[in-house]
Amino acid sequence: MPAMNWNWKRSVMAAAMAVAAQGAAAAVPLPALGANPAEVSVSGLSAGGFMAVQLHVAYSATFKRGAGVVAGGPYYCAEGSVLNATGRCMTHASSIPVSTLVSTTNSWAASGAIDPVSNLSGSKVYLFSGTSDNTVKQPVMDDLKTYYQSFVPAANTVYKNNLGAGHAMVTDDFGGACATTASPYINNCGFDLAGEILQHLYGPLNARNNGTLGGSFTEFNQGEFSGGSGMAATGWLYTPAACAAGSGNSCRVHVVLHGCKQNYTDVGDQYVKKTGYNRWADTNNIVLVYPQTSTAATNSCWDWWGYGSVNYAKKSGPQMAAVKAMVDRVTGGGGGSALPAPTGVGTSGATSSSMVIGWTAVAGASGYNVYRGGSKVNASPVAGTSYTDTGLAPSTSYSWTVTGLTAANAEGAMSAAATGTTTGGSGGGTCFTASNYAHTVAGRAYALWGLTYAYGSGQSMGLWNIYVTTTLKQTGPNYYVIGSC
Repeated sequence: MPAMNWNWKRSVMAAAMAVAAQGAAAAVPLPALGANPAEVSVSGLSAGGFMAVQLHVAYSATFKRGAGVVAGGPYYCAEGSVLNATGRCMTHASSIPVSTLVSTTNSWAASGAIDPVSNLSGSKVYLFSGTSDNTVKQPVMDDLKTYYQSFVPAANTVYKNNLGAGHAMVTDDFGGACATTASPYINNCGFDLAGEILQHLYGPLNARNNGTLGGSFTEFNQGEFSGGSGMAATGWLYTPAACAAGSGNSCRVHVVLHGCKQNYTDVGDQYVKKTGYNRWADTNNIVLVYPQTSTAATNSCWDWWGYGSVNYAKKSGPQMAAVKAMVDRVTGGGGGSALPAPTGVGTSGATSSSMVIGWTAVAGASGYNVYRGGSKVNASPVAGTSYTDTGLAPSTSYSWTVTGLTAANAEGAMSAAATGTTTGGSGGGTCFTASNYAHTVAGRAYALWGLTYAYGSGQSMGLWNIYVTTTLKQTGPNYYVIGSC
């Protein structure tokens, strides 16, 4: 979460990035394990908790088993505003409009931007909030429980809120003092939170393996799914021995999301190997996927307020689509989809009103659908591997995803998102030159921990003060880039 201690030295970061670069070179493709697409769930801490809610709600047809949320908040809590994110969604300084967020959820589901909310009624939710957590305070988690009451039966929800934990992932044998909030944000509270989450989501499990694990860790290539988007070049996978060579749908899948300043570059393998998930997975045939943000993401956070995309909480959000594509790979197509997600999706040939979207052919696909911002733009199936989207606004950024179609027009898994910006029209956009402080007051940028970022593009503008001057160009509604007219 943004309220963590972000002090870090450049030399340490440079060394860590060098290590990450070496790891990326050694990464292998994420394997298709044939895991059971009906047994998929997700959990996360802090920014990962908010992201877990987003994935659970937006992709409810995929994350059927449910979600574990540690120090998170209601779906779309920030409503695209970092001020909401750092205010009501963390400190609860103002009330969270839960009823409005429920209405937005229903509206987006009706439009197809997210999966039908009816899927949520069969899933389970485990909520955790420490009494010493002053980063995401308990009233925020209380509101999350209220939000879920509109979609998930009360009997399917557990809310643990009586342990004196700080802002951290909680274990029963590793980490800092229970009430602290400090890197690596893993606290020993004598409570096996990972085990409690997995046992609630999946029901009674075999005893955990407290000895040497029998499975394997794999550093896999995230780039084929994310194309950047604030995500690292590589992620991590834990595969129990029984799931390694294909399981015939006998293995489950659980996605584990770290919090801010907790990715592999920030804390090494501590979140991947010390949070308690692997020992339960090892004896219960649960494949664990550990996606990773990059240090290019704001404070290494997952995008739960819109720093990378206005569609961050929808199925078309770049990080959302990337994690979904990882699940599809591990389940061998995901959710019963006949076709895997198209790869290599990219944009080219920008004009002031059009963009060419291209992708790599999917074996067995008879055609494709193209989505812009979660809405299908082609009237009939696209026969080839490119599509020209027209009727766009000048100097505006858009996001596209692609799905393959079987001969019976059944859609496969959705691709990772690709973004592109149209060229300027006759007006060329409007420019504003002012101090970084003035930009934030005018609503063209936002400040976060002493730095300033342009709304929409999320580009870093430097220090937040009256002395640094920046020129911002408006290229769309509430979308600004550093540039000139």
